[in-house]
Amino acid sequence: MDYQNQQSPYWAASEGAVADRDEGLRRYMLGVYNYMASALVLTGITAYAGANFGPLMNALYKFDGTHLSLTGFGWIIAFAPLAFVLGLGMGINRLSVPAAQALFWAFAGIMGLSLSSLFFAYTGQSLMRVFLITSIVFGSMSLWGYTTKRDLTSMGSFLIMGVWGIIIASIINMFVGSSALQFAISIIAVVCFTGLTAYDTQKIKGMYYAVMGDATMAAKASIMGALNLYMDFINLFIQLLQFLGDRR
Repeated sequence: MDYQNQQSPYWAASEGAVADRDEGLRRYMLGVYNYMASALVLTGITAYAGANFGPLMNALYKFDGTHLSLTGFGWIIAFAPLAFVLGLGMGINRLSVPAAQALFWAFAGIMGLSLSSLFFAYTGQSLMRVFLITSIVFGSMSLWGYTTKRDLTSMGSFLIMGVWGIIIASIINMFVGSSALQFAISIIAVVCFTGLTAYDTQKIKGMYYAVMGDATMAAKASIMGALNLYMDFINLFIQLLQFLGDRR
């Protein structure tokens, strides 16, 4: 009898379980990226509308001939994304999947309106160019985060501390107004969000194994994973604009 070509029922079952798990992970990650990509499209549409659709533009901005400033409604829109992020982050366990989806799409749309001022500050060609560069950097780092065997937890913790440092330094620079400090903040932010893309991808991948078998939790994890990657992309895009964007 050729024992090398024999498969025990246990071994066959194990192979089947691994195949099912790998297919489930593939569907899960595809769902995360689909959420994120769709959110970026929605953000782009609302950003363009905020800068080009007259009634909406007038609701967001005031023009005095030489300067552009926010209206009262514009200030609300500027800070609204933070409220959506906090609402999703703190309330995801209590929200139904449709409610979490609605908040996610609303967040992406509002974020686009808050970013519409970029169309007044940078040329459309440079916005597209930097978006393409951001996509390449993001895609490369996300792929590395997905495939690497290295545990990125310690790196992620360090980068998160870096983000908090960026926030504190940015608040200080609002009062100091130092161009050198702003340049340093932008460089550090590019490094942090590039690294966080890989870290968050690995964390999202690991989350699948924690919620595997629970369809509701898996759906919510997909939304939160997409939110994390979306924020990494947006922040990386904004910081790269500082260096590579052509101002009007």
